[in-house]
Amino acid sequence: MHKYILMLFLAIGLFSCGTDSDAGEFVVGSDYLAVGNKVILIDTMSVEVSTINFDSLVTSNQKRILVGNYEDPIYGKVKSNSYFQLASDSYTLKNDGSDTETTNYVFDSISMILKYDKYYYGDTTRVQTFHIHRLIQKVKPNTENYNFYNNSVLSYSDESLGAISFKPRPVEKDSVNIKMSSAFGAALFQKLKKREITDFDSFNEYLKGLVLVPSTSNSGSVIGFHVATSKVRLYYSKYQANTEEIPYIIDFEISDAQKQFNSISSDKTGTIIQNLPASNSKLSSSLTNRQGFIQAGTGVACRIDFPNIKQLKNISANGAIVDAQLVLKAVNNTYSEKYPLADSLKIYVSDNLNRISTSLVNSAGTAVFGLLNKKSDEFNENVGYSIPIGYFLQKEMLKQSNIRSSLILTLPGISKTVNRIVLGDQKHLNNKLQLKIYYISY
Repeated sequence: MHKYILMLFLAIGLFSCGTDSDAGEFVVGSDYLAVGNKVILIDTMSVEVSTINFDSLVTSNQKRILVGNYEDPIYGKVKSNSYFQLASDSYTLKNDGSDTETTNYVFDSISMILKYDKYYYGDTTRVQTFHIHRLIQKVKPNTENYNFYNNSVLSYSDESLGAISFKPRPVEKDSVNIKMSSAFGAALFQKLKKREITDFDSFNEYLKGLVLVPSTSNSGSVIGFHVATSKVRLYYSKYQANTEEIPYIIDFEISDAQKQFNSISSDKTGTIIQNLPASNSKLSSSLTNRQGFIQAGTGVACRIDFPNIKQLKNISANGAIVDAQLVLKAVNNTYSEKYPLADSLKIYVSDNLNRISTSLVNSAGTAVFGLLNKKSDEFNENVGYSIPIGYFLQKEMLKQSNIRSSLILTLPGISKTVNRIVLGDQKHLNNKLQLKIYYISY
C-alpha cells in the first residue's frame, strides 16, 4: 500500500510539473487521480533490440565535403569520397583595355583550397592522404528527385590532378591547400585565354567536375570541409618588360550544393554485423552479443520493438500509461576520445518493414530525442540515452489492429557524419537496457 501511495504522489508531481522537459508524458485528466486509483511501476516488459541497414541516405545538399577513411575496430573500414561540380562568377581574364593585352597573361599555378568546418571522426594524429581526380561524367543524378546518395558514384579518371599527405588539424587550422597539376592548370588557363571557355556551359563541358578520394594505403580519420568556402583557385599574372608582374586569380566554387555529394561506404567483412540483412529486415541483438548498432553515413540504425505492449490493457478495465522512460546504455569500451558519443539520438516511428512514417513526438506534437547522460559511475554503467516514450506506448497499447510500430534510432547528422554507437539490450552483461512504465488504473 505504501508503494502505491508513493507512486500516486509521483504521478501527481508529473502532471502538475508537466513541461517540454518531460516530453514523453501522457497527460491524464484530474478525474483519474482519485485517492482509490493505483499507479503501478512496470519494469519487466520485454523489449526487442535489433540492427537494420537503410538502402541509402541522401548526402547531396548537406553543406559539407566529407572525405577520408579509417578502420573502425567495430564497424570495419569506413571511407568517404566527395564529388562536386564547379562554377565561376567570371570566365574571362582581367582586361584593362584592348583584347591584345591578354597576350601578356601567363599561367602561374592552380590549387584546391579546402576550408575546415571543424567536424572530424577518428584519429587525426595519423597521416591522411587525399587525391583529386577529374570526373568523366557530369554531376547529374539518375533519379527524378535530383538527389545523390551515400551509395552514389560517378566515373573519374585514374590520373591524380593533385595530392596531399598531412595530419589533419580541423580545430586549430583554417584550411588545407592542395597544389594541383601544372599541366591541368595550364590547359584550363589556355582555354580561358583563347576564349574557348566563356560561360558555365562551355566550362562544364570541359571540366565536368572533381572528386576527392582518400588513399587506402593510410587511414585514420574522416574530415569535414565547408562547401560554401572551399574552391579551386587558378593563379595567373600579367607580364610586362622591366616591370613587376601583376598577379590575378580566378576562383571556381561549388555554387550548386545539390551538385555536391559524399559517397560513404563501409566494408564490414569480419565484423559482428557483416551479415546485415536487406533493408526491410533486421538482425536480432541475440545474434550480435546482445548489442544494437548505429552508424551515421552508412545507414546502420538500431530498431526497438515492444512485442507485448497490448497486454497492459489486461491489468485493469480502465487504465492508461502516464509516463515511460526507455534508457539505452552505451556499451563499455566502444567509445573513446577518438570515437566519442553523440549528445543525442534522433528517433523515428516505422512499420515492420523499417519504413519510416514520422519522427517520435510527445502528446504536444513536439519531436522527442534521446538525450545522453554523461555522468559516469565507477564502471561507466550509467552512460546512455534516456528517451521519453509514454505517449508512443499509450497509442500502441490502444491500437485496435495487431499491427505494431517500431522505433528506429539514428544520429541527428545521419547524412553528413560517420559517428557510431553500440548499445546494450535487456540481457547485456554490463550495460542493460531499461524500460520503466508508469501505469494508472482507475
